[in-house]
Amino acid sequence: MVTYTGEGAVTAEIRERLTQAFAPSELQVLDESEKHRGHAGYREGGQSHFHVAIRAPAFEGKSRIARHRAVHAALGPALMSDIHALSLDIGT
Repeated sequence: MVTYTGEGAVTAEIRERLTQAFAPSELQVLDESEKHRGHAGYREGGQSHFHVAIRAPAFEGKSRIARHRAVHAALGPALMSDIHALSLDIGT
């Protein structure tokens, strides 16, 4: 199951890269930028603060840190530099 909200360019890119890298059984990409209006890193129009919930067999047996590193690597340094905040819920 793949779900997403706030389909802006960054949201779509996150979804696409994680789908390609991990073929997840579940993927939810939420643009939570509006919750951070007035805080550091907020950009008008959103696309700055995200929550990602992902489930994929590729994460089985990996530590929490290894899972986070794998997601960051899949997103790549350029995309990660466009994101102010990324919260992750990663499972198998």
